[in-house]
Amino acid sequence: MLRLGRIPLALGLAFTLIVSACGSDDGDGSSASASASGGDTAAATTAAPATTAAPATTAAPDDDGPLFIYLPPTPIGSNPFLELGDKGTREAAERLGGEYKIFESTDLNSRRANLEAAVAENPDIIVMTTFDFIDLSAEFSAANPDQEFILIDACPGEPPANLHCGVFREQEAGYLLGIMAGSLSETGNVGSVVALDIPFLHRYSDSFALGAQSVNADATDTQVFIGGDNPFVDPARAKEQSLSLVAQGVDHIFAVGAGSNGGVFEAALENGVFAYGVDINECLTAPGAVVDNSLKLVDVVVNQLIDAVLAGTAESVVSYGLSDGGTGVIALQPGVADSQCLIADYPDIIAAVQAAQDAIIAGDIVVPDPLFG
Repeated sequence: MLRLGRIPLALGLAFTLIVSACGSDDGDGSSASASASGGDTAAATTAAPATTAAPATTAAPDDDGPLFIYLPPTPIGSNPFLELGDKGTREAAERLGGEYKIFESTDLNSRRANLEAAVAENPDIIVMTTFDFIDLSAEFSAANPDQEFILIDACPGEPPANLHCGVFREQEAGYLLGIMAGSLSETGNVGSVVALDIPFLHRYSDSFALGAQSVNADATDTQVFIGGDNPFVDPARAKEQSLSLVAQGVDHIFAVGAGSNGGVFEAALENGVFAYGVDINECLTAPGAVVDNSLKLVDVVVNQLIDAVLAGTAESVVSYGLSDGGTGVIALQPGVADSQCLIADYPDIIAAVQAAQDAIIAGDIVVPDPLFG
C-alpha cells in the first residue's frame, strides 16, 4: 500500500452548509460543485424573497437575446453548489447575448412567490436547483405549459413535457474515489459516513467500496449513518460516526453528508486519517484532510440543458456522468495542482483513476446503481 503523508496545516474549518438530498425515482438527484462568475454581457437582477420588488436590471441585454431566470432554493451566500447553478445560467445568458435574473428565496412560501414572479416575466427558461423544487416544479410546469423549466439535481416522478431535469450518475465518480482510497489506505479498511440509509445515497458509498476493492481485493468497507433530525446539517453527529469508524481501523472515510461533512473532516484531522468530499471541492474547507471529491459540474449541465431546450431537443430527464462532463473528480480536473486536494501528490494514482474513467466511459467498467437495483 502507498502511504499518504500528512500535510501540516492550521485547524480552523469553514463548514460549507450545503443541504443536499435525494432526487426522485426517474432521476439521480442530490447536490453540488464550486465557483461562481459574473459577466458584463448578461444582465443580472436579484429579487429578494418575493415580498419586495425586484431591483432594476444592471445592464442592458440584447433586445433579441433570451431571458433566463435562476431560482436557487435559498440565498446563495457562500454555497458553492448554488453558485454553480448561478454561474451556468449567467454564462448561458452571456454566451447567447441575453438577459439574466436571479430570484433568491428563503422558504417554501417565498419559493412559490418567486416562481409566480418568474413566470410573470415570461422568460425563455426558468432554472431551478435541488429537491426543494420537486413539487413546485411539477405544479408550475403543468399549470404553465408554454413556459420552459429546468430543474437540476432532482426530478418529480412524471415531469410534464416542458420540465427538463438534469440529474447525475453519482456512482461513477464515487468509484473513482474508491480507487484512490484502496490504493492509499494503510489498514485496508475504508468506510463512509452517510446522511441517511437510502438507496440514492448508497450510490456514493457502495461505489466507493467497489472502487477500493477493485485495487485491493481484501479491502473492507464499513458504512455508518448520521440520521437524527438534520442529517444533512449535523457536523457533530457526523464527527461521532467518523470516530466510530476510526476506532474500527478505518483510515479513509467518504463524507456523504453535505453540510454535515465538516464533522468528518474534523475527525480526520484530529486522528490522522483521511477523507473524501462530495459535489464540490471540499479540500478547500479542510486542507490536509481531504484527498479528493466527487464533483457535480452543475454549471456544465445548466449550459447543456439550456442549449437543448432552446434547440427543442431537450428530454424530460437527462442523466449526466463522466462521459458528458456532468460529474468528475478533482484529480482529473485541470486545476488539481492548486486544489489543495492531497491526491495532487500522487501522479501514479491519478493515472490509474484516468484509466478507470476511460474504462467507465467506454463501457468496460459498469458501476452498479443501487437506486435501480
